[in-house]
Formats: sequence, C-alpha cells, structure tokens
Amino acid sequence: MEFVKNHIWQILIVLNYTIALSAVATILLKKVNPTKALSYIIGLLALPFLGIIVYYLFGQEYRKSKIFSRKNVLNQTVVKKIQQELELDTKEIDVVDDLLDEKAKLIPLLYNNEKSKLTINNEVTLIKNGDDKFELLFEDLASAKHHIHLEYFIIKDDKIGTELLNILCKKSEEGVKIRIAIDDVGSSISSKMKRKIKDSGIEMYPFMPVLFSKFTGQMNYRDHRKIIVIDGKIGYIGGVNISDSYVNANNERYWRDTHLRVVGEAVKPLQILFFTTWDFVSEGQSEISKAYFPEHDCKANVPIQIAASGPDTDWSNIMEAIFIGITNAEDHVYITTPYFIPNPEIVTALQVIARSNKEVKIIVPKESDSWIAEYATNSYLELLLEAGVEVYRYTKGFIHAKTMVVDGVFSTVGTTNMDYRSFNINFEINALVYNKDISRQLTEFFNDDLKDCEKLELESWQKRSKRTKLIEAVARLMAPLL
Repeated sequence: MEFVKNHIWQILIVLNYTIALSAVATILLKKVNPTKALSYIIGLLALPFLGIIVYYLFGQEYRKSKIFSRKNVLNQTVVKKIQQELELDTKEIDVVDDLLDEKAKLIPLLYNNEKSKLTINNEVTLIKNGDDKFELLFEDLASAKHHIHLEYFIIKDDKIGTELLNILCKKSEEGVKIRIAIDDVGSSISSKMKRKIKDSGIEMYPFMPVLFSKFTGQMNYRDHRKIIVIDGKIGYIGGVNISDSYVNANNERYWRDTHLRVVGEAVKPLQILFFTTWDFVSEGQSEISKAYFPEHDCKANVPIQIAASGPDTDWSNIMEAIFIGITNAEDHVYITTPYFIPNPEIVTALQVIARSNKEVKIIVPKESDSWIAEYATNSYLELLLEAGVEVYRYTKGFIHAKTMVVDGVFSTVGTTNMDYRSFNINFEINALVYNKDISRQLTEFFNDDLKDCEKLELESWQKRSKRTKLIEAVARLMAPLL
C-alpha cells in the first residue's frame, strides 16, 4: 500500500495508456473514418484521462451492433406482408422515370441499401414553420380514432408542448392508443407532466436513457427523428420539434423551418420505422397488427421514398442519397441546412458540380445556436466559394430547415443536417420526393429565404482575421467529434 501511495500518479498514467492503447487498437481494427479516427487517437494519446473520458462518451461505434437490431419487427408476419405489398410499387418506377432521367438512380440505391420502397400514391403538404405545423397537427390529432404514434428528438412541456401533450392525454382517455418515444438527451418533460401522461394511459419510453450505470456511448447515438403517425393514414416528417423554440408566436428569435404532412402509401414505411424504435425502447413489447396499416384511398400521385439511417443501418443511406442527388444535377442544386460540417465526399461533390457550371446555392445560418458548430461551418465556406458555390447566410433569425432541391424534379425534406453526426451517428429520417410541384414549392421557399440572407463574396470572406481563422481551424478539427 505504501508503494501505491508513493507512486499513485505513475500507476494511473500507466493504467491510462494501457486503456488508451487498447482503445486505439479497437479504433484501427474497426476501420473508422481516418479523420475521425485520427482525432480520437490524438485525444487518447495527448490528453491523459480526458481523452479516455471523451472516447468513452462519444467514440464508441454501434453501427451493425445487435444492440440496435430491427429483426424483431421486420420478421413479424404483418410487417413482411406490408413490405411485400409495397414491393409492387417498385415496379412502377416508369411513372417517374421519364421525369427523373439519371436521378432515377436514387431509387434502386436506396432500395438496395435499406429496402426503402418507392411509394406512388401519396398526397404531400409542405409546411413552412412550426406555427403552421402545429395548427394542422392539432386538427389531425383531434380527429384520431385508433392510434397516435410519436417519435421525437425534442419534446418539452412548455406552452406548445403542454398543449400537444394535453390533447394526447384527452385522446388516450377517449380510447385512442398513444405511444411516445422521446430522446432522453433532447427532450425535457417535468415529473408532473410525466405522471399525467402515465395516468391517462399513454405509453412513453425514453430512447437510450442517460444514466451513469449505462453511459457507454449513449451521449453520442441519439434519436434525431421527428415522426408522427395518426391512425396509420397521416404522417408528419421534417425539422420541427415540439418546443416553443419552433413556434414564432412563442419565440423571441425568428425560427425558420420546413416540415411535411403525408397521406397515402408512404405512411406505411413511416409506421414500420416507428415500430423498430418502439421495439427497442420498450424492450421487445411490440405486437403489430394489420390495424396499424389500414388501406388508404389516396388518389394523388406524388412518388416518395422514406429514407432512414443510423447505427441500425449498414450504410449511410441518407448521405448517399444526397451525394447522388448532387452528382447527378444537370442544372442546379439548392441546399438549406442549419449545420454544415460535411464529410469530404459531400464537399467534393459540391465543388465538382459548381466547377462544371451548374448553379449551386447553399443557405446556412449567420448565427448558429452553437458557437462551435458556427465556426466549424465557417471553416468550410472558403473551399466552396473558391469552387463557385454561392453561399448565403440567413440573417432574419435561425434557419433550421433541412432541405435540398435538384433540377426542380427531386427534393428531400427531413431531419438530416449536412454534418458528421447526422450522416454517421444519429438516427435520422428523410422523405425523398420525386415531384415537380413539390420541388417548385421548395424552390419558392428557398428564394424567399434568400431575401433574408447576405451573400458571401470570396474576396471579403478571405479577409477574416487570423484569430477567427484559427478558431475555425480548431472547430473544424473537432468536427468529427461534434
């Protein structure tokens, strides 16, 4: 014991580097992205103790791990039958083939990667900002007869959240089945409201609760999706969480966002994705019946694929769809994203398209809700400007929309940011829409937002102070860890 007391720091250092070297070996064997791997390795070796803590909390890789297995849901007879029925729709690619030309490559890509079915019979309503979303949503919730499913990164019991949760409690007491899956890091609901939710008969589970007894990597893999399914007939998907921050009537800072309301066949894959999450958070309590997949009478023809990605998927499906959408552009690409911390593939795709005399425009916030994300974003902008990409910074407030329009025929709306976390770590979901009218409406949204932006010019942007550039460089170095 005396020896231990006299050499405690030496012992701790040896123990630290024994663990650190073991972690380095694990990183190398898992073939992690080189930039991300190098960031962790430097941290582990250069920062005794702190490096291990950071890796322990944020560096563990769960992709393909059994912890996120979806087999229990996908193997159920009802789900298999629904997927077989949706399979018929993939033969109708000719409905959109003449419209999409080369962009039709997206359809087999996602189908092969994630069994994401192309659905044809859909009606889509584009929603601009949280105020309009909640007005529509509350009407739909009030009309629910059988079930309401919610999967959200952020649910707060502030003014708008309390209003929504009270509606759900009332519907539950009327006999409507309510299930809620909330991310335990993003959401914040008081004990009083949780008791009310439980007493009303609503089932609610947290996604990967952050408890010190189960802390391995759980700060890192978050459920960033925003899904609502009502009676298996109506679905909501997009960027608007359930919080006063997203409602301009209740928010001091103007919040610009985009959401989708979907009716038709595309609600079925949304429902399946919800059940895969529910099966995980409820620890296998999913009993799925045909009642959750009712027939629809939608006559509209808006082709949609629901793309999901996360640690439970073998590939970065949404990132790959965005990549192919960009590289197949023949005229223009319009991107709106609140966080632009892209991987090298996306940067190269944007640079090549812009240098090929295609019109490439990107909107990012001028002031982010995260200073480190803002500096990291800014570190990439000069590379884009040099290639001819037009970069605009939103000045009216905070732009949180996550959208892309390609050539006026293909668009995507969802939860995915243009950053490492969305592409590789978090659970995300996007709707890929193959429709001229929806693309036209999103382009109108984009052009309206440009009116509230300042355009960056390469010459003036290059005159940033050395101090600013240094902070950006450090933030960028940390980007793979964000």
